[in-house]
Amino acid sequence: MKEYKVTVKELKNICPLLSAGNKVYLSGTVYTARDAAHKRFFELLEQNKTLPFETENAVVYYAGPTPTPQGLAIGSCGPTTSSRMDTYAPLLYDMGVTATIGKGERNSEVIDAIIRNKAVYLCAIGGAGALASMSITECNVIAFDDLGCESVKRLEFKDFPLIVGIDCNGGNIFKH
Repeated sequence: MKEYKVTVKELKNICPLLSAGNKVYLSGTVYTARDAAHKRFFELLEQNKTLPFETENAVVYYAGPTPTPQGLAIGSCGPTTSSRMDTYAPLLYDMGVTATIGKGERNSEVIDAIIRNKAVYLCAIGGAGALASMSITECNVIAFDDLGCESVKRLEFKDFPLIVGIDCNGGNIFKH
């Protein structure tokens, strides 16, 4: 199994090299967004407004971190079930998102968007949010503060461990 140490800025160019099952250690800026934030993204788009971050080459992590303990950058930060965002994901991939991070399978529309956009779906380990938080060096709320843990946050990853769940050629760890 191949391993890649890659930055968010390099990820779009690396996507064609990635295969389902590869390990990726990701560093750089990543944005959190869960169900409530995705709903608001689409409300903004319907009003011809911009999203709270640039989507081109962005990475979106489906996570809602717990409150930050004193002395740490973030609380526990494990993945949310990705299928809950499947309604929204194809358009975000079409708007330039390079990768989403979560856990579990994706529907056929999301898989088609990943292939069409030469993007990738990365899986984080569920149930290991406290461990995952050790690879996050910074956390800042950038939108929808009223949503609490579901607010949109800008995170800085440092060698965050991931597995390629679906690659840009349609390789898929969930299909046997």
